[in-house]
Amino acid sequence: MPSKHPIDDLIAVMAALRNPENGCPWDLEQDFKSIAPYTIEEAYEVADAIDRDDMKDLREELGDLLLQPIYHAQMASEIKAFDINDVIRDITQKMISRHPHVFANEAAATPEDVNKIWDERKKAEKGADNNQSALNGVTKGLPALLRASKLTKKAAKVGFEWPSPEGALNKLDEELSEMREALKTGSLEQKADEVGDLLFVIANLARMLGINPETALRDCNNKFERRFRGLETELKKSYENLNDASLEEMEAAWNKQKQKERAA
Repeated sequence: MPSKHPIDDLIAVMAALRNPENGCPWDLEQDFKSIAPYTIEEAYEVADAIDRDDMKDLREELGDLLLQPIYHAQMASEIKAFDINDVIRDITQKMISRHPHVFANEAAATPEDVNKIWDERKKAEKGADNNQSALNGVTKGLPALLRASKLTKKAAKVGFEWPSPEGALNKLDEELSEMREALKTGSLEQKADEVGDLLFVIANLARMLGINPETALRDCNNKFERRFRGLETELKKSYENLNDASLEEMEAAWNKQKQKERAA
């Protein structure tokens, strides 16, 4: 039987690593800012394991991700700000408060009902403030496409929204026209601005369709990688160096990969 450890063991390990007297030199050098990139990276590795449906990797990556809040809470406890028990207590109370249809007497028959209750409870927790922006609460640290989706979702809740996705498509046509103009006469800064506008409209369109733009782009990245690797395998039968193949040959090999996928 494999040994079993309660979460307290992991908390104790983290405290030992940060012990000033005999802890780990690397861990003792870290602070919140230096660890934050690892926290983000571990979340993406969890998402990647889920995408690959790899339960073995998912188990490992969830462990790596679990270490992150314990690491941050340990550092916070050292400056007497809070500890991991405060973190657990706060999130437990929040989940109970925001699910009165489970832990109290409110009713919620659909996911939409749940979202409404969640938003109302969240608003009540933050307190009424007429000077607050409708966009408050969307962190700047999110991936840009996901943040665009969340910003437009917040704006939509106060009525700043097209009646249908067709409006977003029309806006996309408008932005494409402006992109073409920027390509002709615009500076690099203007072109970058127009690319940003295109990405923002696409993120908004995805949200209106109920699609997570970050997930959609990640899936597209995986598709591109899969097809390009197939293209490489195909062309290496004729060329030792891929640069020796013509663009037409590359396009033909690319289309062959697409046909294989569709047939499968």
